[in-house]
Amino acid sequence: MAARVYRIETPLMASRSRRLFYTALSVALSLAAVAALAFAGVAVADAQSHVAPPQQSLQGFPVNLPSSSGAIVVAVVLGSSGTVGSDVLAPYEVFASSPEFSVYTIAAQSAPAAIDGGPAIVPTYTFEDVRSGKARKPDVVVVPAVGAPEGPEETAMREWIVEQSGRGARILGVCNGSNVLAGSGVLDGHKATGHWSRLGSLKKSHPQVHWSEGLRYVQDGMITTTAGVTSGIPGALKVMEDLAGPDEAERVGRLMNYPGWSLMASASISVQSFTTADLPVGLNALVPWFRPTIAVGLFNGVGEADVASAFEVYNMSFAARAVPVAATEAVTTRHGMVLLTVPETQAPQVDRVIAPGAARDQDIDPQLRDWAASRNVPADAFAGADGALGFDGALEYLAQHTDRATAVSAAKMIDYPTAHLNLPAGETYVRVPVLIVLGLLLATLIGALPVVTRTAIRRRAEGQMK
Repeated sequence: MAARVYRIETPLMASRSRRLFYTALSVALSLAAVAALAFAGVAVADAQSHVAPPQQSLQGFPVNLPSSSGAIVVAVVLGSSGTVGSDVLAPYEVFASSPEFSVYTIAAQSAPAAIDGGPAIVPTYTFEDVRSGKARKPDVVVVPAVGAPEGPEETAMREWIVEQSGRGARILGVCNGSNVLAGSGVLDGHKATGHWSRLGSLKKSHPQVHWSEGLRYVQDGMITTTAGVTSGIPGALKVMEDLAGPDEAERVGRLMNYPGWSLMASASISVQSFTTADLPVGLNALVPWFRPTIAVGLFNGVGEADVASAFEVYNMSFAARAVPVAATEAVTTRHGMVLLTVPETQAPQVDRVIAPGAARDQDIDPQLRDWAASRNVPADAFAGADGALGFDGALEYLAQHTDRATAVSAAKMIDYPTAHLNLPAGETYVRVPVLIVLGLLLATLIGALPVVTRTAIRRRAEGQMK
């Protein structure tokens, strides 16, 4: 019969076990505090990016009409769950810059559609307007990335896209608009692409689609899909070349000035992935507190791509919160798109005012400049050092007022080439490092609570024994 082995726990062993327990508890609490702070930061940044537009009457707003009476009709879809603004604004300007095309925005409802980090857009028509004949049936449907591409919020969008595809309309999916198209089934059996950060999950969730990476756009029959956000510009130019001819695409392409684009340029691009170089943007997203608030001064006639660039670089970099501000509640862009704004009298406190479309400070609208002066904040032309506008100017400005690493990472997120840009080193900001240090100190203090509490209880007990 085997002898039993008894383990006798000595006071020293018990004390050591308690110390290990409290040490483990302290570490767990510290890690939980860090995780909670990071989660709260992401939640704050997301909430500031996804602001629901006010449910207001559209009476008194500018008349919302298609860009022209061109023969080729383009419908740019707006989602019900939030829409990536540049996926809408940039292709809209491409097509609307040609008199051959009549471009309008369309949504499930006539209410203003929320845009991620930017001004809400008032749709020109609803899906029912096309079905009833009030709106011309589209020859091209532009599908942007939305918040819930396969969720019930976008059921009406997916059904309408299937209808238009079924009747022979060309489909242009921009960025993760390909997720909407995959969810609707129109990509089944087709070659397609999307934003590099989502291709891995799309391959798993929709294996019936032949996904490609390392391409600016993929065209398969009547469907064209593009890579990241700004790739919608060359994607739209490709569709324009097919429908209106190479001469018109060449003319509009020169206006858009997309880096490296030409009719003969290869669609091949570098395969991207997240790296340590993206850490500045990641930290901005985790630590959004006390970041600057920038008023983006909008006006009637502002270019759609200029608006897109201003809001997209800040929405993607999390370097600042951008607020659309104007003298009125709404403005009409160069080609007829109606955007909601915050009237100057209702604008929040801002740290700076920027003016998209202004190449030099002297080009800033005098009223906007006076409003900035009344707030005692600087007003800057939103352009590069040499007056470059659009995404070129936006990224150069971002680098100058944050840092080069943030601008390079933001460009990567929106799939915009930067080799031709001379991005400045920028300023040195201590906001993020200081907040990270303070957060770690707070987490350390929270983790120390069990040890402090245990020590206090022990000392109290010893005092009672004396």
